[in-house]
Amino acid sequence: MGPVSQFIKHHYRHFNAAALVDAAEAFKVHVEAGNPMLLAMAGAMSTAELGLSLAEMIRQGKINAISCTGANLEEDIFNLVAHDYYVRIPNYRDLTPEDEQKLLDKHLNRVTDTCIPEEEAIRRMEKAVLDVWKAADAAGQRKFPHEFFYEVLLNGSLKEYYQIDPKNSWMLAAAERNLPIFVPGWEDSTLGNIFAARCIEGDIKNVHTVRTGIEYMMALADYYTKVSIESGQSIGFFQIAGGIAGDFPICVVPMLQQDLLRETPLWGYFCQISDSTTSYGSYSGAVPNEKITWGKLSIDTPRFVIESDATIVAPLVFAYVLGW
Repeated sequence: MGPVSQFIKHHYRHFNAAALVDAAEAFKVHVEAGNPMLLAMAGAMSTAELGLSLAEMIRQGKINAISCTGANLEEDIFNLVAHDYYVRIPNYRDLTPEDEQKLLDKHLNRVTDTCIPEEEAIRRMEKAVLDVWKAADAAGQRKFPHEFFYEVLLNGSLKEYYQIDPKNSWMLAAAERNLPIFVPGWEDSTLGNIFAARCIEGDIKNVHTVRTGIEYMMALADYYTKVSIESGQSIGFFQIAGGIAGDFPICVVPMLQQDLLRETPLWGYFCQISDSTTSYGSYSGAVPNEKITWGKLSIDTPRFVIESDATIVAPLVFAYVLGW
């Protein structure tokens, strides 16, 4: 164990701190037994630069599949090609509506304390991905959103713009390993909006050139079946926040069992980092035991909740698993 994981092991003894250690230790046990782990990632974790630890988790085979929002998918690449143009605003709580308008006038899109530069990040990526969208559209090909992004990363069209060490881009690490990614609700993202705009303008003739969320669920069902049944591995589920990025992939098990009537193993590990409150009735606040009633987890599934800020907790869990 490295200095970070030793510090965690020594100091994190109670409450959410102890839950972090328990979850991280069980994570290690799960993957060191040869079992895969799926990461469900909501929020703005890519803009929080989770790639600093997540990329290495992918390279070392500690994360084997990802379900994420369209925002997380694209924002890691935005950071890769435009990091030097980002603007941090530590006093964001003090901003007036007039201050926000000034940021808009400068084409700076704010995510909490971090502004994404439109021209250097969004438009730079738009040009590169539009080329592969149009080529696929003309050839009658259809691909998933992440497959188009993989193509852009691997064809080198953005390489001249890299502004961070490429080893810290989780999307680049995922592309190099052809990691399975599932992006429910991709339309709810900046590039999803841009794709719709290009379809409206006629640059893209076939709106189905980018494959859909239903097809993602079908692909996830195929992945889960091959890994859990055909290969006999127990798939773990590590969830950052809630919403569609978490609910979509975890539902593949009851879908396979209850709708397709296939005998299917349940998830073999579950951990959620959340600061949502159970009494609100939100998916984000649902405790793991509730998932037993939906046929997602069993009474024997190791399950953990760390009620804290994922931008603080997730890198610590990853550092512990990596032995940093």
